[in-house]
Amino acid sequence: MKLRVLGSAGAEFPDFRPPAFLVDDHLLLDAGTIGSVLSEEEQWGLQNILITHSHLDHIRGIPALADNIIIKNLAHTVMVHSTSDVITAMREHLFNNVIWPDFTQIPTPERPVLTFREIGSGQEFSVADYAVRAVEVNHTVPAVGYIVAKGGKTLAYTGDTGPTEEIWRHVAGIDALIVEVSFPNSMEDLALLTKHLTCSLLEVELKKIGRLPRRILITHPKPQYYDTIKGEIDSLGMGEIELLHDGAVYEF
Repeated sequence: MKLRVLGSAGAEFPDFRPPAFLVDDHLLLDAGTIGSVLSEEEQWGLQNILITHSHLDHIRGIPALADNIIIKNLAHTVMVHSTSDVITAMREHLFNNVIWPDFTQIPTPERPVLTFREIGSGQEFSVADYAVRAVEVNHTVPAVGYIVAKGGKTLAYTGDTGPTEEIWRHVAGIDALIVEVSFPNSMEDLALLTKHLTCSLLEVELKKIGRLPRRILITHPKPQYYDTIKGEIDSLGMGEIELLHDGAVYEF
């Protein structure tokens, strides 16, 4: 399994892009960053997108992707998978022919650029050659993380979450876990209010896992505190943990 980090920041600044993780060049975990990184040909290779929740920094790349496809006059459909809450939010507030065209009807309802597939929290389903499970996490809007498995390899992605429970039951000993740390330890009150994690909160969460994943990849740091968060992660002295940076590529 190949993982390419298109974006991994908790805000947008030069050299810091919103979250999006490309798996094997055609499956996308969240869609905060697409067209600003991927070439035309790479965009056409996208087939499926798993969305964790409806916040703009996790979905904002999809409208431009749809526009790029239709302008190129490609007969290509991208399937967006998420829970009913997320899909309803995107239909009503984004692809509503006011903020952006409804690309689930363009160029025709029979062959649209986008299709939505509703999945349930706790549900196991197939996406191309991947076995996927959606798992509820704790955020300010309905949100899930994803467990993605193929060929004996397993990747988990929490999306945005505060202290949570269910997802940790599925990640013991897996190959890689992408988990958020948005704020430095000094901002724990704000992290808890907005249902995010700090490094110290993550340390508590990791103790809920029977056997740690081989790699723990930290996403979603606020760019203003990137160096502070990196220092706090390094101070844990855990070789499995690494703070992500945009453009990184992993093979496992």
